[in-house]
Amino acid sequence: MNFSYSKVLTVTATAYSKNEPGLNNKTASGIDLNVNPNVIAVDRSVIPLGTKVYVEGYGYAIAGDTGGAIKGNKIDVHFNSLSDMNNWGVKTVKVYILN
Repeated sequence: MNFSYSKVLTVTATAYSKNEPGLNNKTASGIDLNVNPNVIAVDRSVIPLGTKVYVEGYGYAIAGDTGGAIKGNKIDVHFNSLSDMNNWGVKTVKVYILN
């Protein structure tokens, strides 16, 4: 991998989409998912909001959202499409905290 990182976490990753009923295109930190869709939801005590990351199997993203079910070493990766979200399922992945 061609990036510099300071830490690696093993997390359980689920998925969400701005297109789910009841959700919209704004994250907890104010990111517009229409402009920057590569966002993960995190537990702020594990990965602070604004942290740039590389998620195995997903790619580069920013920790820009939170969620009630996101506690500890769990993240939610954002997809624009509901089919991509559903295809993700639940995975155990490595998250690289970028420098």
